[in-house]
Amino acid sequence: MSEFEGGLFSRIYPAILWSAILSLHMKLLHGGKVTSPPLVPSWLCISVGRVTAEQGVGVWKMEREDSPLEGSTATLSHAVGLLGKLEGLLLQGNSSDVVLRLETVDADEVKVLQAHALVLSLQSPVFKELLHSRNSSTLVLRETSDCTAVFEKFIRYLYCGEILIRLDQATPLHKLATKYGILGLRRGLTEYMSQNLATDSPGGHVVGWYQYASAAGDAELRDSCLQYLSWNLSSVLQSREWPLVGPELLMALLQRSDLVLQSELELFEALEEWLMKNEPDGLTTENALRAVRYAMIPPRELFRLQRQSQILTQYHESVRDLLYMSYQFHSTSPVQLAKFFDMNCSLFVPRNYLSPTWGAPWIINNPSRDDRSTSFQTQLGPSGSDANKRVTWNALFSPRWLPLSMRPMYTEQGTMQPPRPEGIAGTGRPRIIVTPATSSTDFAGVSFQKTVLVSTRQQSKLVVKHIYNFHQSTEETGNFLAEADLHDRTSEYLVDSAFYVHIIIKPLYHTLITSKN
Repeated sequence: MSEFEGGLFSRIYPAILWSAILSLHMKLLHGGKVTSPPLVPSWLCISVGRVTAEQGVGVWKMEREDSPLEGSTATLSHAVGLLGKLEGLLLQGNSSDVVLRLETVDADEVKVLQAHALVLSLQSPVFKELLHSRNSSTLVLRETSDCTAVFEKFIRYLYCGEILIRLDQATPLHKLATKYGILGLRRGLTEYMSQNLATDSPGGHVVGWYQYASAAGDAELRDSCLQYLSWNLSSVLQSREWPLVGPELLMALLQRSDLVLQSELELFEALEEWLMKNEPDGLTTENALRAVRYAMIPPRELFRLQRQSQILTQYHESVRDLLYMSYQFHSTSPVQLAKFFDMNCSLFVPRNYLSPTWGAPWIINNPSRDDRSTSFQTQLGPSGSDANKRVTWNALFSPRWLPLSMRPMYTEQGTMQPPRPEGIAGTGRPRIIVTPATSSTDFAGVSFQKTVLVSTRQQSKLVVKHIYNFHQSTEETGNFLAEADLHDRTSEYLVDSAFYVHIIIKPLYHTLITSKN
């Protein structure tokens, strides 16, 4: 097992069909001929278990039956020993009835494996069809070099139902599982990859996994990769993976409002770097530049970009209207601007910006203990007319808040009724409330969306796990921290017994006054 040392491993355990193992065992006993399996007494049940093959003993337990005729039964398990014998069949080639000739595409490398048609057919519908239509005892397979490198590991999985993998082996194994219809392995690999998006690798792997998942039609893996990239974009922009992003993924990211990054300026500068390095066609460049939300960039920075940005100078005509609207947005109040322009478009919708102008991080130590509160200030809005206006916000975190449906009810006589079925007395759900410290006429025409980013520890790295949007309280979301256990010190939601959140205030503008014709 030395080849796996220092790697990242995953164990996947699918169900093993006892009838298939028994049929193969009978075939070996009768000189390669499959005979009818013997009747299994009703009192003997063989089940899959975790017993080491070296022990050479079965695991048994007494189970009480309701039937008085049967009494108690014993369950004997030699599953691991049988799996060890199956692995021995593969390694030694005993009673093999098919030869797998594995040829590498665009290379001279050839591998020959002794296998058993029964096992391959039971595990893979594709192998079943190939073996049924073969004309000789040799089955020729052609695979790419990355799949050839892990093919023996893949075949071993078909015999043993267990596999040890490294991060760089996930994609070729997923390819093989997809090609040969091994759905259990494919699902297991999708889960493994989704859980290891934050794992460090020399050149990064999330972008490559996204592109592969899109081509392979694995929507679950594709969406997991896209969400991870979107919610941790600020770190992605600084990584080696950013130049590797393809045009399709680039546009998918730019069109999202849930991107988590320092500012829109950071996004534009990273986009300019990507365009200079990848040199896409003119249409792709125009579409990418038009996806930038220039109104979210301070006017001073917009002027600087117009003077210094080569890309913006070259494609100025393509974004002239967006820049004009952005300057109008910064020159007057949004309420006045709404009299003449429709502000219900993405240009005026902020993303999840981490800069102090938009919100503040909040580290809550020992969050399960009691209520906590904090205060912070943000700019009233991104418009230049609001640059000197500040709003103070109060935030309250309650670890055990009880919704109305979970509280004890009182009758007219004053007696307390038990809580409703969906709740348990004495327990509650965490919630965060965010409200302005004072009211102001400056709030007219503006609604403030509160966004809470919840970070968790994954592979020794702090990443955004959840994003919640609400007007005043996370109670509005209905599922705030539904899966989190803040009492468990080993919870992924706690880092050194602290709960990490980031609160963002996003002004949303609505066209309250329409211009007259």
